[in-house]
Amino acid sequence: QVQLVESGGGLVQAGESLRLSCAASESIFSIDVMGWYRQVPGKQRELVASIAAGGRTKYAEFVKGRFTISRDNAKNTVDLQMNSLKSEDTGVYYCNALWGLSYWGQGTQVTVSS
Repeated sequence: QVQLVESGGGLVQAGESLRLSCAASESIFSIDVMGWYRQVPGKQRELVASIAAGGRTKYAEFVKGRFTISRDNAKNTVDLQMNSLKSEDTGVYYCNALWGLSYWGQGTQVTVSS
């Protein structure tokens, strides 16, 4: 079982940047896929970006060119660099680890004011 703790959320203006970090309680070296999801009230949780153990990344269309996901196996962290933020990026961002089972962090709030 792996525990995930997100950090780095906050309130920013449109056009600014934030960097989210997810710290895992176990080594992420063997974890198949690490990802970031977001959820807004009234909508389902949706994938923002993911990174596989081999380094392959996947991004939602609405963040391509603005967000970058990275994985540090030595530090057991997965970061999400978010640039050119828009008001529609507002939501709770969750870290996910797919390792046989799906594990979730508690989420971190990102609010982008226009």
